Amino acid sequence: MSKNINYSHCPCCNSADINPVLSAEDYTVSHELFEIWHCNHCSNRFTQDVPDAANIGPYYQSDAYVSHSDTKQGLINKLYHAVRNYTLQKKRSLVQQVTDRKQGSLLDVGAGTGAFAGIMKQAGWQVTGLEPDDTARNVAAEKNGIQLLAPGELYQLAPDQFDAISLWHVMEHVHDLHGYIRRFSAVLRQNGRLLIAVPNYTSQDAEVYGKYWAAYDVPRHLYHFSPAGMEQMMLAEGFVLTGVKPMWFDSFYVAMLSEQYRKGKSNLFRAAWVGLMSNLKAVGNKKRCSSVIYIFSKK
Repeated sequence: MSKNINYSHCPCCNSADINPVLSAEDYTVSHELFEIWHCNHCSNRFTQDVPDAANIGPYYQSDAYVSHSDTKQGLINKLYHAVRNYTLQKKRSLVQQVTDRKQGSLLDVGAGTGAFAGIMKQAGWQVTGLEPDDTARNVAAEKNGIQLLAPGELYQLAPDQFDAISLWHVMEHVHDLHGYIRRFSAVLRQNGRLLIAVPNYTSQDAEVYGKYWAAYDVPRHLYHFSPAGMEQMMLAEGFVLTGVKPMWFDSFYVAMLSEQYRKGKSNLFRAAWVGLMSNLKAVGNKKRCSSVIYIFSKK
């Protein structure tokens, strides 16, 4: 029997000052409705009554879930792959820049099909990758020559061994949120960097689409972070924000999916317009971008 998690306190900051703000549909798999709640203390949001870690698996079983299947079916996934080749190199450069290292040791959490882990390995980095999905791990081995580990291995890793830890759209999926963050602190070297990329519900495109905003992605996305909430949560765990980087392409990708959810079909012109307007709003304040990369160092 499936078990759902009902929060009486914010899972990010433990405040009891929480309330429902909207109901969103799982458009990818189940078409069930899930409530999204807001924390008035830290301003993060979370999905209420999500399946627990032992029962969330079926909600990832979809050929359309590109990070697991590596599918190129459909226009949106074709565009995703075209952009990904460019963004993978940008991510590699960013890791090298923020660590001030051409080569080093990397922990990539939620490695999917191993695309980023493979790029870093090619660049001469020692890479450890964690991925919960069996199918994705198999694709990583076949396509990218990367042997990924199950997420439970995080708790077995030796301390102070990584120059960088990366989570590309992964933190919002992690059930043991604070347990993971504490392990990152343990295994990251003192001068290392933690890079966390997550969607930003305070972005302009999120405001436009409301409950249809694709980056809510319930129930797979357990949390919906605001920039202020992310910084506050990480500071409480001993991490200091040292930089913020925008993910400009995400507004277009999310807008295309959101159009599909709202209207039942893609409207590339409107999606491109919404994505562009969202990015223009974020030019002067990168914390308004549709997705944000947060760079943290240890205190």
